Amino acid sequence: MPSSGIPVRAGEAGLEIRQSQAADRGAQGRLFDQCFGKTDGASVLPWRYDGCPHGTAIAPAALGDDGQLLASYAAQPRRVHFRGDATGASVIAQTGDVMTSPELRSRGVFTDLHWVAMGEAQSRGWPAAWGLPNKFSGHIFFDKLAWRHAGHIGPWNFVLATSSAARAIRHQNGRLAKWGTPWAAWRGHAARRKATLPGTTVERWRTVPHDVKGLSNHVEQDFDWMVHRDAPYLTWRYLDAPCQRFALIGIRDAAGALIAYTAIQRPWGSDPDPACKLGFIVDLVGADPGAEAMALDVALVALARAGAAVVRAYAMRGSHWGRVLERGGFRRPRGHKEVGAYPLWPGHPLADATMDTSRWFFTDGDRDDEYAR
Repeated sequence: MPSSGIPVRAGEAGLEIRQSQAADRGAQGRLFDQCFGKTDGASVLPWRYDGCPHGTAIAPAALGDDGQLLASYAAQPRRVHFRGDATGASVIAQTGDVMTSPELRSRGVFTDLHWVAMGEAQSRGWPAAWGLPNKFSGHIFFDKLAWRHAGHIGPWNFVLATSSAARAIRHQNGRLAKWGTPWAAWRGHAARRKATLPGTTVERWRTVPHDVKGLSNHVEQDFDWMVHRDAPYLTWRYLDAPCQRFALIGIRDAAGALIAYTAIQRPWGSDPDPACKLGFIVDLVGADPGAEAMALDVALVALARAGAAVVRAYAMRGSHWGRVLERGGFRRPRGHKEVGAYPLWPGHPLADATMDTSRWFFTDGDRDDEYAR
């Protein structure tokens, strides 16, 4: 049964609240740039809201008397499987893009948009929603909107070099981390599993092969919560992303079967920006621990060749992906960000699983952000 208690709100006086359409993306993009200090809203939001093969985003907007779009919110769809059961798969929403014009902040507009989004998600049969509240919105989600604390996410780091860029990146974790860069690099390389399975081949994907769906189906059987991967989804998520920063690499065994793939985000920026030496492993799926270890090493090699001094990957605390990173020599996070969740259909297996991130198979590519930071 769906959750009861989702309020019906009339909205802020003088504002019309409605579901946005593709024609609204230009106005939402301008608001996105204004709220987040970006310049790419016009290209990112149509890709994010309308292009995903798992469905169109729920993106309610608040309009003034003159029709100007003044606030917006979004719930992004991801098709999630429970223990590999495709018949029981459902769309889980990730919320984000909380955007409000400065003159309307602290007037309850976001709360109205939130409940409109949750009501629409519930009517579509989506069992749950989750999100990453920041330090400004956390108290609203957890105290006012009754979201649950589902877990924590944090950045794991692998130090590839002892350069000044590596020290600058490590300085984000404090002076001790900066001074310990050589030690962190030595520890990482000592723990690194330079695994090469006999008879395997490594291939760079310009197009995503269709047998990635079978690999995803195989891995999903071990997890209560995993976003389903197939060729259309990975093509949209990485190859069609507006930033064009990703590379996809597959690994096949001696018989030609796909046993793993990884998605990396190449370093970008320009000196002296440390970001020009920071690479990311944003996705990795392997058929077994040996395939995961080889894919992790393949990703590190590719990012080193691309100029990375430090490689970062985000993982949920206590998760499978975190354990893969730890075995591969990545340094534990110094801090974590809280993950919130809201059940829309309590008792649904995926609603229950959404409330505990340690039960998820989750990589950074499963987030609604276009690229990792």
